[in-house]
Amino acid sequence: MNQVVCVKQVPDTASQIKIVDSRVDYEGLQWVMNPYDEYALEEALRIKERLGQGKITLLAVGPERVVEALKQGLAVGADEAIHLKDTAFEGGDPFATAKVLAAALKKWPYDLVWAGWKGVDHDHGIVGIALAELLGLPHVSFAVKVEIAADQKAATVEKEVEGGRELIQVELPAVLTAQKGLNEPRYPSLKGIMAVKNKPIAEWGLAELGLSAQEVGAAGSLTEWVNTSPPPPRKPGRILEGTPQEMAKELVRLLHEEAKVI
Repeated sequence: MNQVVCVKQVPDTASQIKIVDSRVDYEGLQWVMNPYDEYALEEALRIKERLGQGKITLLAVGPERVVEALKQGLAVGADEAIHLKDTAFEGGDPFATAKVLAAALKKWPYDLVWAGWKGVDHDHGIVGIALAELLGLPHVSFAVKVEIAADQKAATVEKEVEGGRELIQVELPAVLTAQKGLNEPRYPSLKGIMAVKNKPIAEWGLAELGLSAQEVGAAGSLTEWVNTSPPPPRKPGRILEGTPQEMAKELVRLLHEEAKVI
């Protein structure tokens, strides 16, 4: 079974985000593989191990730094990686990104395409769904359990829905997006880290994908990022003084007269 895992590099969630001129200032941020993509990759690895055969290919769109996320994926067990890199891809929205990924996927056969259900940076949750639409494939989002049929022509997917879980059977090839709880991602071993230098990372741009600059990046986007602003500052808290009885009485008064919640 040939599986493809689409990965994204995102700022570490522990990073301090700064807004400069209505845009996020990326200078000095630490970058990591998107956590939901880690769940997707781990499940692809487990499926390969259960079947005892197959290949896992990583796909990522972005600048030079994205290579580090691809190397991380190779270190935990992916077989090969393709870096979709071109200045024309910059500034693209989720739909433009999906077009780049779809163009790459059309270049070889695959049985299952994986992605995280969203990126933890912009929280769009659109790329996987758009990718399935562009490829004409069925998709299941929020996967928390996946079983591949014995003939490898279908999968049974358990997904999270509001108030419970839903069981869906889908024919392959298909696009699945991973949710937290699907598995526990592994860490790369020393052997895996050392093996990365022997695993290929191809680089494809517009020419290799057969796309024009007008189809991708900002030019090919359906949405435009207009402004970014931090949330308004919170009002300072108030410290009550006195005996417990006096503070309790004052708290009730404030909740009733000022906050008007009681």
